[in-house]
Amino acid sequence: MSVIYLIPNTLGENNFDKIFPAYNKEIISRLRVFAVENIKTARRLIAALGLREIIDQSEFIVLNNKTNPQDVLTFLHQNKAKNIGVVSEAGCPGIADPGADLVRFAHQNGFKVEPLVGPSSILLALIASGLNGQNFSFTGYLPKQQNERVRKIKQLEQKVLKENQTQLFIETPYRVQHMLDDLLKHLHPETLLCVAKNITMTNQMIKTLPVAEWKSENIDLNKQQVIFCIGR
Repeated sequence: MSVIYLIPNTLGENNFDKIFPAYNKEIISRLRVFAVENIKTARRLIAALGLREIIDQSEFIVLNNKTNPQDVLTFLHQNKAKNIGVVSEAGCPGIADPGADLVRFAHQNGFKVEPLVGPSSILLALIASGLNGQNFSFTGYLPKQQNERVRKIKQLEQKVLKENQTQLFIETPYRVQHMLDDLLKHLHPETLLCVAKNITMTNQMIKTLPVAEWKSENIDLNKQQVIFCIGR
């Protein structure tokens, strides 16, 4: 039975000794077919692991939000006798990542699916937040329009208050400061807010405070990679 290996990528730095088991490198060294969110990023990962020689021997298919599901299915049928590596642009495939479609098709078409161990900024932020880890929800990106975003923030806060359900969400680096501003302006002063910035990197910062205390913090998140968590 052919195997789909879900290969985590770094979250921004090639600190493999810290986040990447040696077993992952061993698996990657055997693969010659990859479905990747970004070819350049995937090639960089393989080269940084000291496996540059397999790049020219390998086939890469782009798997992103614009990929036609039928093309994914065709790719699996064409490679049904081969093991395939799925590589996200950052973190774990299938979480806030288009790799989930390929994995679903893989299950439907007789592939074995094996997730490899590696960093997930979402889970790392949750376990470091001190917020409820038994009842939580990840929303992904909130709406771009501010009025819709504020409405969604308030909806998520209600889930925190009524169900004690920790809410996790993300924003693009160039809009992340606006997100923080909206959170501080529209959340209740006693709501707990965790800001997890640049997880696993040398400039990592993870801090949980009531919204009222965040208002006195001088924090610049512009162009940073951030996971937000709210809870009680």
